[in-house]
Amino acid sequence: MKQLIGLSCIMASVITLSSACTDANMKKDAEGNYVVETTELGKEVTGFAGNTPLKVSIDANGSIVKVEALENQETPGYFKMVTDDLLPKLEGKNAETITQVDAVSGATFSSKAVIKNAQIALDYYQKHK
Repeated sequence: MKQLIGLSCIMASVITLSSACTDANMKKDAEGNYVVETTELGKEVTGFAGNTPLKVSIDANGSIVKVEALENQETPGYFKMVTDDLLPKLEGKNAETITQVDAVSGATFSSKAVIKNAQIALDYYQKHK
């Protein structure tokens, strides 16, 4: 009986710890990185034509590993400049260095919204890791 109670306590602890690391906005991937989606977190952040949600992968040191743009209403041609030129520049950035990234000329509103969403993801990671 004592073993069953002990096992139950261990399982409850594991469930509590793992749920502290993930929620509706942040999950842990197979590589051990945290993936933050800004669909809800950045819903007030808009580019030229609307929201610019992201999926941001963040390593254990708090640096961005990868950024994916999620479905948005931005003008495809202009937003392609953002995905091609800006998203790779966000890799390696952290909460202190994210503001050092410049917007893409010709897609300034979209760029600034993407940078802000990346910053929101980093801040969320820091508070909820």
